[in-house]
Amino acid sequence: MKRFLIGVFVATSLCATGAMAQQAPDTLGKIKSAKVINVAFAADSLPFSFVAANNEPAGYSIDLCKRVIARIAQTVGAPNLKVNWLPGSTQERLQMVASGKADLECANTTQTLARLANVDFSSLIFVDAGGVILRADSTANSISELAGKKIAVLKGTTTEKRLNVIVQQHLANASIVPVSDAGEGLALLEAGRVDAFAGDKIKLVGLVALSKEPGKFAMLTEELSFEPYALALPRGDAALRLEVNRALTQVYQSNDIETIFAQWLGKLGRPTGLLAAMYLLNSIPE
Repeated sequence: MKRFLIGVFVATSLCATGAMAQQAPDTLGKIKSAKVINVAFAADSLPFSFVAANNEPAGYSIDLCKRVIARIAQTVGAPNLKVNWLPGSTQERLQMVASGKADLECANTTQTLARLANVDFSSLIFVDAGGVILRADSTANSISELAGKKIAVLKGTTTEKRLNVIVQQHLANASIVPVSDAGEGLALLEAGRVDAFAGDKIKLVGLVALSKEPGKFAMLTEELSFEPYALALPRGDAALRLEVNRALTQVYQSNDIETIFAQWLGKLGRPTGLLAAMYLLNSIPE
């Protein structure tokens, strides 16, 4: 009887293991068969991911993604691989990857434990921090001085989540105003309908630089949060993640990363400190 029960247990375990293996996505096989890769991206996240004047995706993350796509095309034997670029908000992009609508996501998406429940992530591609911009004529010099103020933030982002905690714990009577896109947040700030706009610092810098009057805005020196960016991938697809990380490693170990960084973030100088360490630590040895 004991042998029978052990045999049933082993057989059941093997069946369960086999079922789990069958559920793992085969994104590379899907791409190879269709000769198409679907890529979710942000249309308004300069300098990481945005729609350029030629109506094509551009930016730091897009350039990295193009290296990744080239690697995938080589791996699946499809040199003329077609790319379908799918714009969307952070929530929409992650949902596209989770549902299988997108094979890869390229933007300025922060890797979090909560998001790892639904998607996987590549090696890190950038590290940033959450920040706050104000009108230059504002009297506030710190986050604590935003008590009782209206603060715009992109909805569905890690910055919104962190800001909610800060407001509840430290900013009495401050109110959060969720916005759908960065342009809306800046417009509300410029019009005086909100007192501050919170977001990833590099994105805020790019947004202000493109505005008609950059001198109208100023950024607080304090930071809201730590933002490690990575490319979102289908959950459980180890083969795809390997090729994506292999491509990123090749970029980080070559002069490509200097070229890409200089084009999109050159005003910041060369990668130093934490960012330089990130490139080194995410260069995976063969």
